Amino acid sequence: MAKVESFTLDHTAVKAPYVRLITVEEGPKGDKISNFDLRLVQPNENAIPTAGLHTIEHMLAGYLRDHMDGVIDCSPFGCRTGFHLIMWGEHDTVEVSKALKASLQDIVNATWEDVQGTDIKSCGNYRDHSLFSAQEWCKKILEEGISSDPFVRKVID
Repeated sequence: MAKVESFTLDHTAVKAPYVRLITVEEGPKGDKISNFDLRLVQPNENAIPTAGLHTIEHMLAGYLRDHMDGVIDCSPFGCRTGFHLIMWGEHDTVEVSKALKASLQDIVNATWEDVQGTDIKSCGNYRDHSLFSAQEWCKKILEEGISSDPFVRKVID
């Protein structure tokens, strides 16, 4: 089986919340794709409940695109501690951290009408959402500050 970088990360050494560049991969024609670890809560100490995480996922899908170019996908980790962010090109962790911070603040300020994809036609599990949970977790993450480094707290402004 192929080795997966994320499973070689020492999850006891990181200090969430943070943004970590996992890899930059280059395609056969020179196109580059960056993969980031957006870790919102400390691994093995906490996990965002599924309804809140699901709503954060739907909202990050739009808000991250509002704050930076090149977003391909933002998908939650199964462990419910954060997200993979896949982007075209090369980006640094400070840029991504600032976009994440702004997006989380957008979620805190949102109303239910701002949440995309919450009906039976647009979501595969439309009953499992909670804007209240999403906002409470985003407030907690913002209070702790988002670091541009996974091992040393370098909280961005």
